[in-house]
Amino acid sequence: MQFDIKPDDEDIHTANERRLKELIGPVGGKLHTGRSRNDQVATDMRLWLLNEVKDIEASLKALLHVMVERANTEKEHLIPGYTHLQRALPIRWSHFLLSHAFALNADLQRLQQLIPRISVLPLGCGAMAGNPFLVDREFLAKELGFQSVAENSLWGVSDRDFVVEFMTWASLSTTHLSKMAEDLIIYSTAEFGFINLSDAYSTGSSMMPQKKNPDSLELLRGKAGRVFGNMAGFMMSLKGLPSTYNKDLQEDKEALFDTADTVSACFKISEGVIATLNINPEKMRKALTMDMLATDLADYLVRKGMPFRDTHHISGRAVALAESRKVQISDLSLADLRGLSELFTEDVKSVFDFDASVEKRDAIGGTSIRMIDRQVKVLRDTLKA
Repeated sequence: MQFDIKPDDEDIHTANERRLKELIGPVGGKLHTGRSRNDQVATDMRLWLLNEVKDIEASLKALLHVMVERANTEKEHLIPGYTHLQRALPIRWSHFLLSHAFALNADLQRLQQLIPRISVLPLGCGAMAGNPFLVDREFLAKELGFQSVAENSLWGVSDRDFVVEFMTWASLSTTHLSKMAEDLIIYSTAEFGFINLSDAYSTGSSMMPQKKNPDSLELLRGKAGRVFGNMAGFMMSLKGLPSTYNKDLQEDKEALFDTADTVSACFKISEGVIATLNINPEKMRKALTMDMLATDLADYLVRKGMPFRDTHHISGRAVALAESRKVQISDLSLADLRGLSELFTEDVKSVFDFDASVEKRDAIGGTSIRMIDRQVKVLRDTLKA
C-alpha cells in the first residue's frame, strides 16, 4: 500500500506516526516517546549523508580506476613537465595523469575517514536534555546501522560538524578536479594540442564554426567555487549560534544537498572526460626542447664527482652560451663544453636523450617506467582494499 503524505502532516516524522496509528491503533502514538524533532532531524541528516557517501565513494573509485588504467596503457608517451607554467623537465604523460590520481586517492581516504564521525546516532537525545524513559540508544544505533551514539544530548541535537566536514572535504575534492580540468583545458588548446576532448564533453561556438570548447572541464572548474561557497555560507550560519538547537540549523539542508549532488556529478563527468579524450603523442614529444635537459647536463657532472651547486652554475653557462649562438644546448661542441669544465668527455652526448632522461629518474616518485608501474600498483591496491 502506498504511503501518502497528507496536508495535516507537519513533517515526515508526524506523517510516520500518523500512518503507524492507522495500522496498529493508538499505541502508535508511543513512537514519539523520548524523541523530539531536534534529534529526529539530526538522525535523518546523518542517515541521508551516510547513504550519499557510499554513492560518492563509488563514483570517485570509478574515476580513479579510469585514470590508473589509462596511465598504465599510455606510459611510453612523453610530455614536458611544467613549473610556473614554464617547461621544466621531460616526464611521462602517465606520470602527469597519476599526479592527479594521487590527489584524488587522498580524497578517497579522507572521505572514508569521515564515516565514523557521520555515523553517530543522535536519536534519544530528545529536545536537548536526553530522555527520561531509559530508551536503549545503543540498540537503536545497532538497528539503524550507526557506529556509535551521541554521548552528550546537548551536542547531539545541535552538532552539524559532520555537515561542515563533508562540505570541506567536497571543497578540497572539487578543487583537485578544478586543477586537473585547468591542466587539460590548457593541453587542449591549439597552442599545446596535447589532447583532444570527445565531442560528447565539448561544444561548438554559436558564432565561430571552428571552435571546440572544453565546456565540461570549464564547468568542473566552476563547480569548485560553488561547493566552497556552500561550505563557507553554512559556516557563517554556525559561527554565532548559542547552544543547543536553533532554527538556523535548517540552513544545512540546501547547502548539503546541493554539495552532495554537485560533487557526485563532478566525479561522473570527470570519469567520462578522462575515459574518452584522445592524446596526441607526436605533439607532446614535439613540445620537448633540448634546454629541458640542462638539469641532466648538471647531473652528468655530478656523476663525475662535482658538487651539484657547481654543476648547476656550469650548466647555466652552457644554456647561456647556446642562447647567445641561437642554437640548442645539444649543438654545443665538446670543445665548447670543455671550455666550461674539463670533466666533459665524449660521452656527454648521451645526455641529450629525452627517453634516457626520464628513465634516469628511477627513485620512488620518479617518472621512469619502473616507477610508473609502482605508482599504478599502489593505486590499484588502494582501490582493491
